[in-house]
Amino acid sequence: MTGLTLLGIALVVCAAGYFIYGRWLTKIWGIDPQATTPAYRFEDGNDYVPSSKFTVFAHQFSSITGAGPVTGPIIAAMFGWLPVMLWLMVGGIFFGAVQDFTALYASVKDEGKSVGMLIEKYIGKTGKRMFLLFSWLFTLLVIAAFADIVASTFNGFAANGTLATPNAAAASISMLYIVVAIFFGWFLKNHPLSEKTKLAVGIILILGMLTAGIAYPLYFDKTTWIYVVFAYMFMAAILPMWLLMEPRDYLSSFLLLGMIASGVIGVVFTNPTIELPAFVGFEVNGKPLFPILFITIACGAVSGFHSLVSSGTSSKTISNEKDMLFVGYGSMMVETVLAVVSLVVVGAAATGGVMPKGTPFQIFSGSVANFLSMFGLSRHVATCVITMCVSALALTTLDSVGRIGRMCFQELFTDATTDPAKMSPVQRVLTNKYFATLITLFFGYLLCLGGYMNVWPLFGAANQLCSALVLIALAVFLKVTGRQGKMLYIPMGFMFVVTLIALLMSIYGIVNKIIYTGGFSFLTDGLQLVVAIALITLALLIASNSVRKLFDSCDGTPAQAEKL
Repeated sequence: MTGLTLLGIALVVCAAGYFIYGRWLTKIWGIDPQATTPAYRFEDGNDYVPSSKFTVFAHQFSSITGAGPVTGPIIAAMFGWLPVMLWLMVGGIFFGAVQDFTALYASVKDEGKSVGMLIEKYIGKTGKRMFLLFSWLFTLLVIAAFADIVASTFNGFAANGTLATPNAAAASISMLYIVVAIFFGWFLKNHPLSEKTKLAVGIILILGMLTAGIAYPLYFDKTTWIYVVFAYMFMAAILPMWLLMEPRDYLSSFLLLGMIASGVIGVVFTNPTIELPAFVGFEVNGKPLFPILFITIACGAVSGFHSLVSSGTSSKTISNEKDMLFVGYGSMMVETVLAVVSLVVVGAAATGGVMPKGTPFQIFSGSVANFLSMFGLSRHVATCVITMCVSALALTTLDSVGRIGRMCFQELFTDATTDPAKMSPVQRVLTNKYFATLITLFFGYLLCLGGYMNVWPLFGAANQLCSALVLIALAVFLKVTGRQGKMLYIPMGFMFVVTLIALLMSIYGIVNKIIYTGGFSFLTDGLQLVVAIALITLALLIASNSVRKLFDSCDGTPAQAEKL
């Protein structure tokens, strides 16, 4: 099998998924281009901000395309390229894109509410509180895992103490991105530009930042970068969308799309042979294909975090309902293509059926840098640029998850009113965005101390379990608003079973480690065990509550008769 063949299959299948299945969903559920979206109805200059189609797409794509599309397929390739490819195609089209689009659709149709608030309306207050608590715990895992990934990528010193220039250059470029994004956002707010002019200015700014960042790298150790990353998350969580997140995501999207294009062009011109076997076995290195494959590959197939972005931030910036398919379904299809590119990269880099040594990021960055160097770009510059692109994947997830975690914590303690004057003193503190942000980042930092490798298995299972719960909630929304939702039943059932088993395996592994190694640490093993048990308990309660609502026969109540 050649890389060009796999990529060609992916492009055709994803295009068919978007134009056939995606458009079919919009047809049976209904899109109203004349409707006033929540971005206009509740415009507040902070979370609700009407934005252009590509601006919202850039935010959605940059936020959901974290480390997953690179790490997941490369790690899962130990089972062979065929299981990975099949799950990416089936999961991407019928699981992930459907979830992302439906979450965005439901939120836009219902005042820009998050999934948690939709659960309150269609399932009940108890279900809402349980889901928001689940989501908040899940955001802590995302913060911990991705903060460690970014800090490690920015670390300017190798293990032997030598300078790691590509890492330092990527860090420098990323810091410039934050500063420039704020000025760019302020300028666009006060001096709106046409889309073509904004595109031209954006490209000029990107080239300038790349040049300056490579010329003046920042050499700091991992610990320092962890503090910087958490400070950035605090800023992103409290500043208006138009001032930091949207302009940064807009600028980052060009890097990410450029990275994907580089990989695609490299595959087209080199047409590498996939050196990995198609199928290795149902168990590899003591890890069973079921359920490990389906929690290892999240982004690119299906990821619960995506739904939190769709309903938490993107839905509040959609200007026209007809943009939802492009933003929700389209961004997931592009991410699936990136996941296939990652699979081709590791397959081409393998020797004699054995994957190359190194982290998934190192394998991916090195291979794509080789592609770029074929077109005359120096190896040093190519490595710096691709390292920056890869780090941008994780950093753009962090700014979104910090904000979403803050919102989940606030909504957890919000009752009938959002007016601080009508709240109790304790409630005013708990729903304060500064306090909610600090408490979220504090617990995320504690989990981060355990390191990326300790958190990632638990994060993967929790992420996919979140997807199952969201799909159940969305199925309830579709039913009570008179829309067809049976296409969600198989994805939600499959993901629930798979991820529940995976979480139980994680708990078993943590308990075994505590009992047999004696190396108990509350900040790593203990805290992860508490979070895992809490996630399973909450998931079972949410699922039982939601499924009862889903399969109850319609009784004609106003909520069930409501058509949004």
